[in-house]
Amino acid sequence: MATPAMQSPAGELISGSSRPHVMFIPSAGMGHLLPFFRVITALATRDDVDVSVVTVLPTVSAAEADHLAGLFSAFPTVRSVDLHLLPFDASEFPGHDPFVLRWESLRRSVHLLGPLISGASPRVSAIVTDVTLTSHVVPIARELGVQCHVLFVSCATMLSLLAYVPVHLSKKAEPGPGVGDVDIPGVQRLPQSYLPQWLLDLNKLFTKQFIDNGREIINADGFLVNTFDALEPVALAALRNGKVIAGFPPVYAIGPLQSQTSATEPDGKQEHTGSPVAWLDEQPARSVVYVAFGNRSAVGRDQLREIAAGLEASGCRFLWVLKTTTVDRDDTAELTDVLGEGFLERVRGRGMVTKAWVDQEAVLRHPSVGLFLSHSGWNSVTEAATAGVPLLAWPRLGDHRVNATVVVSGGVGVWMEHWSWDGEDRLVTGEEIGEKVKEVMSDATVRARAARTSEEAAKAIAEGGTSYRSLQEFIGKLKATQD
Repeated sequence: MATPAMQSPAGELISGSSRPHVMFIPSAGMGHLLPFFRVITALATRDDVDVSVVTVLPTVSAAEADHLAGLFSAFPTVRSVDLHLLPFDASEFPGHDPFVLRWESLRRSVHLLGPLISGASPRVSAIVTDVTLTSHVVPIARELGVQCHVLFVSCATMLSLLAYVPVHLSKKAEPGPGVGDVDIPGVQRLPQSYLPQWLLDLNKLFTKQFIDNGREIINADGFLVNTFDALEPVALAALRNGKVIAGFPPVYAIGPLQSQTSATEPDGKQEHTGSPVAWLDEQPARSVVYVAFGNRSAVGRDQLREIAAGLEASGCRFLWVLKTTTVDRDDTAELTDVLGEGFLERVRGRGMVTKAWVDQEAVLRHPSVGLFLSHSGWNSVTEAATAGVPLLAWPRLGDHRVNATVVVSGGVGVWMEHWSWDGEDRLVTGEEIGEKVKEVMSDATVRARAARTSEEAAKAIAEGGTSYRSLQEFIGKLKATQD
């Protein structure tokens, strides 16, 4: 397969530069791409760093394609390097999540990156890779003599789990089918029920990827993590002090990451008349429950009906971004069919339901929003922490329960630990949902803790703050490669 030369958007070859050239290698899924976009745009607004992005084609979702197009349109100095994946037979892994399959497809095509990196002009100073590709990209970078950093898109607590699981497995007295409870040195003991469901089966594709990456991360040059010291002081200290793994690479807590511009949002649809933000403008302060379960957390139909019943019973105003499929291109269901006849009419005026893309940062910053009912994906947690909106955590899959522990310890919100997730034994009833929503909406203590966390987030990214200094330290390390 031919490897394209590094080119600018206009097509001309890029000449040499004394600035460090950072090549970003993101993975699939908006939960992974958004943190990359935010770091990329933060560097692209500087005049002392060159940036290129490996664009993996084809994209999985329409949202990915739209946001990538928006990124390159808004920042023409950021260069796209296309990586066309090799053919991949997904039937080898029946029933797997399409994003996990994409990660595997990427891993099998990742050797194509070698020529892209070595042939780039200006010379690549450093790579920033997604953690899902660590076990393959770090060895390539080491062979080419290029720094390789990992942008970790979850919390520092999850990073400590990833780093420690291979050691944990080597110490297990009884092999067993799953990972079991994990006691992470210097951090906390995580019951098996908190872990990603896939880790309950060591033969699962995701589990093998997870363990492979966990073994290799010790060889990375550093970790960029979308968190801040006041949010996860224990986990960050344990990683930095070598309590989790001796000799662990530097950890740069640079969060909470924020969008530099709305230009990467597709079409600016949220600004149109009748849009979610326009609807929020008409609502009283702190009166709206924002409900969203992420870009790849499809909720079952029966549970969706219970959520609808709970929101209706709560009596609260609500904005619900509804998703019925894992991949947005497959989502063709009509709202009436999903939510039941008459629901939209009964809540007209105090409730809005949409399947459109929503600028979540703008929604959470809106003064009418008083609560966020969320899957506790890490981007959502940090965005809620930044906005000071209490988060009611209802984990759905993956790292969400680990994240929920930070929601509680970091003062972001509350976690209904007994609420089940997909594949478990019961539905959470509309009555439970409605009662909890009303309770948290009126809890002044929860609101006050969320407000304090927001203040700490603002301090972290302000000039001289902990995250500001971490980013400057990382950029200094990049520049040192040019000396």
